[in-house]
Amino acid sequence: QAQLHESGGGLVQAGGSLSLSCAASQLTFEHYAMGWFRQAPGKEREFVATINWSGGSTYYLNSVKGRFTISRDGAERTVYLQMNSLKPEDTAVYYCAGRQVLPTDRGRLYYTKDDEYPYWGQGTQVTVSS
Repeated sequence: QAQLHESGGGLVQAGGSLSLSCAASQLTFEHYAMGWFRQAPGKEREFVATINWSGGSTYYLNSVKGRFTISRDGAERTVYLQMNSLKPEDTAVYYCAGRQVLPTDRGRLYYTKDDEYPYWGQGTQVTVSS
């Protein structure tokens, strides 16, 4: 049922780094936005980062700015999340999400709500130990 597939999660010590990948080859849209969300046990799913259809605009959760970087490879239809200086508070299941961007949507730079993304991956666990 999942249209996207995340990978790269694991266990890392505080201060370490992880790189997440999301394969979106099953999505055939010419233009699309991608995002990363995360959900910790007992917490609501929260927005982490997004990159727009052209790859020229990004937006981040305040607590990850300067530490996380979202990028995309249009040719491979893959989105990445490079996570540096990880903290125990970053521990969560990380989800990749995508949505088609139509010509009438080009005025919007980014999407930050989970209900704005109809396509999702199965999630990958990131655990940061102290």
